[in-house]
Amino acid sequence: MNGVVTPPRVLLDALADTVVGQEAVLESLVQALIAGGHIVLEGPPGLAKTLACRALATAVGGSFKRVQFTPDLLPSDIVGTRIFDQRSGEFTTVLGPVFANVLLADEINRAPAKVQSALLEAMQERQVTIGPQTFPLPEPFVVTATMNPLDSEGTYALPLAQMDRFLVKVLVDYPKPDEEERILQRFGGAQPALPENVVSVADVLAWRDQAHAVHLEPRLAKYAVALVAATRAPHDYVERGASPRATLAIAALARARALLDGRDFALPDDVRAAAPDALRHRLAFNYRLLTDHVDPERIVTDLIASVPTP
Repeated sequence: MNGVVTPPRVLLDALADTVVGQEAVLESLVQALIAGGHIVLEGPPGLAKTLACRALATAVGGSFKRVQFTPDLLPSDIVGTRIFDQRSGEFTTVLGPVFANVLLADEINRAPAKVQSALLEAMQERQVTIGPQTFPLPEPFVVTATMNPLDSEGTYALPLAQMDRFLVKVLVDYPKPDEEERILQRFGGAQPALPENVVSVADVLAWRDQAHAVHLEPRLAKYAVALVAATRAPHDYVERGASPRATLAIAALARARALLDGRDFALPDDVRAAAPDALRHRLAFNYRLLTDHVDPERIVTDLIASVPTP
């Protein structure tokens, strides 16, 4: 690509100026954007999940659409529909909010499976079929979704096939006391402005080309394969391990992490750091996990620790 490419660290700094704390969450957002994948943020309400997604969209400078997922939502409310025009006697296609560079699916688990599945084609193939026509989505196209794990009433669990299409699942936790004081100082008055057009869509596409060129040694590729293979070994609580998408996700995120740090080569730490976000939502746990009150995050941590670092 021609012209000067803005470093991805500039985007990360702009997000940090808007969202107090949550450094790991913001890094995961930028890394997933570079890797060309979709992001789901899970955490209690009030932890700036939606704010982080909105800040990412406005900072990139592309088109942004938000869909509030509710039980009465229809697939056509997301992808679009065909309408019969009585004057012309023909059908016209009305495109839905999915046609954006960044789509925020707020509280995605509030809508039933038929609505969630409306995103499957868009997330995997970057296109949408409405009636007899297929429409390509803009590039880049990123789905950012939020979930609240505390309130299970009126929610619908996302199928494993749906979760597998998210590159990463990031857990958002409560801020530290000093960070909460900064939140109070910043948001106690007028609502701060979101960062706008910090980078361009062309910058994002250039980052993706640069990330593809980041060197991943064969031993690190084998390490990524071994991490995913560890999830498929017989386990007391894991019913089904991660798919090959997890291996691709770990490699892509390791390259993105290296690029974010200004390196053209990946390190073992990049692969290990990418593993939790790429694996936690791709494991199917059995009923014993609930009956024995075992934290699934501990299972993921132990599986990663069981694989020797090269």
